[in-house]
Amino acid sequence: MPNFFTDNSDLQFVFDNLDLKEIIEIAEDDFEQVKQYNYAPRDIEDAKENYYKVLEIVGDITGNFVAERAASVDEEGAKYKDGTVHYASGTVENLKQLAQADMMGMSFPRKYGGLNLPFTIYIMSIELISRADASLMNIFGLQDIADTIMKFGNEEQRQEFIPGFCKGEYTGAMALTEPDAGSDLQAVKLHAYQDEKGQWFLKGVKRFITNGNGDILLVLARSEAGTKDGRGLSMFVCYGKDNVKVRRIENKLGIHGSPTCELQFNDTPAQLIGQRKFGLIKYVFDLMYRARMGIAAQALGIAQEAYEEALKYAKEREQFGKSIYTIPVVANILIDMRVALEANRALLYAVAQTVDLKEKLEGKIVKLKEQGKPFGEENTRLKRLVKESNFLTPLAKYILTESANKITFDALQIHGGTGYMHEFKVERLVRDARITNIYEGTSQLQIVAATGAVINDLFAEYFEAKEKKDYKGGAAPLVNHLIEIREIYKDCLRYMVDKRDNAFQDVAAKDIVELYGYLYVGYLLLDQAEIEPEKVFIANRYILTSLAKARMNSESIKDGLFNDILHANKILT
Repeated sequence: MPNFFTDNSDLQFVFDNLDLKEIIEIAEDDFEQVKQYNYAPRDIEDAKENYYKVLEIVGDITGNFVAERAASVDEEGAKYKDGTVHYASGTVENLKQLAQADMMGMSFPRKYGGLNLPFTIYIMSIELISRADASLMNIFGLQDIADTIMKFGNEEQRQEFIPGFCKGEYTGAMALTEPDAGSDLQAVKLHAYQDEKGQWFLKGVKRFITNGNGDILLVLARSEAGTKDGRGLSMFVCYGKDNVKVRRIENKLGIHGSPTCELQFNDTPAQLIGQRKFGLIKYVFDLMYRARMGIAAQALGIAQEAYEEALKYAKEREQFGKSIYTIPVVANILIDMRVALEANRALLYAVAQTVDLKEKLEGKIVKLKEQGKPFGEENTRLKRLVKESNFLTPLAKYILTESANKITFDALQIHGGTGYMHEFKVERLVRDARITNIYEGTSQLQIVAATGAVINDLFAEYFEAKEKKDYKGGAAPLVNHLIEIREIYKDCLRYMVDKRDNAFQDVAAKDIVELYGYLYVGYLLLDQAEIEPEKVFIANRYILTSLAKARMNSESIKDGLFNDILHANKILT
């Protein structure tokens, strides 16, 4: 019987080499929690054994049950009838099974009924669920709205909402976008107002809300009359049944099991989360760390399953008396898919650990403040981790979602004409992958978010240290190729800075961000190759391919191509 966790050797490798020591120590209060909860881990090894068991359970559920229902979920889809949204029957069974296994409150503290797992382990679960059924992730992954309540709500709100998520009694939704406010959330108009008793109410429309039929809604609304920018927005939580009308659900290309709703708030009673005016500038920005990572993990899960389907089909399909797996051009596509998957997984979990540590340090600083203890050292580290997370999360979403679209496209190509048919799984995977580089911020917006750190060479010291490291074995000669890529990056950066042209910099951003990505991922793979000699092949192929791409990126920046783009309006008008 398939287990999507234990059957994936690369995911096993990544898990075995996770650096979670400090994350675990902070999460477990230096293992003081075992005094209150006898099932809490007693040391680092005990914690990792617990995490492994959890992922085994998720791997079993996803491999043997969720994946088996995915086709019927896609076919049936979520339905809208008489003003009510109904999940596909398979989705209902999936949610029930995950709730019975206590998997619906993974990262929340034990005092609220959660498992107190690191964010990194939660992201691994999202990858597994997405491989089985990407649409289920859009319901399971919205545990993140409870995380916002956990961080920024008061204790009364935590007690009211979080246990219900942990028990699987609540599903949730982030109600952010509106008909005229998609990526530009500063344009949100939904009105929040108070009555004479101070009770908040919401009035207006939200659109393209993933799982908008959820029981608990986290809503971005304009609380400050007369404002037009992000400083007039606050965050609210409300019950989906209280004067919230689902006006329609969208008829989408993919992820059919996940309802995307248009919502009308009719004087809906709500509670303010945190402080007024901080809805966008603090709470949404914090939420986006997890949202970006969740979609990146979703993309990786879809891509993994597409690769598995393509590999299986290539081995079974015979043409001209032999398996198409033996045809070099087909084998080469499969190799490139495998290299991309392992590079993407290395990136995803390196970033997940960065976000994890950032969140844990934030919590630790809060406790130190409450105890009147110094927190200067922790605060200094946190500032650095925030900068790294601000760059790495959009980078990961950009790379993994673009890659998922290519991998699923290539998987369909390997299937040939049969892959275009609805009966084959790969057709669904192509449709499901397409949304990943659009929602929670398009690829273009991820580039915008990542550009500043690249221009400022955020990881300069990190790269310099890696260049001086004495790598062993097959990894050693690959450092020189990464050094060459870094020289290409530096040369392009000088060229861009010397032009002193912001418009040019904006247009060249994609190429310079990709150059930086090659370096960061390349060194991650070199570190893996030192641990596991079989990883040398992956590192070698990735780095050599990246060097060739880096030269193309450089030519795009420096050969005058962008001068045409900058004057494109003359052509387009």
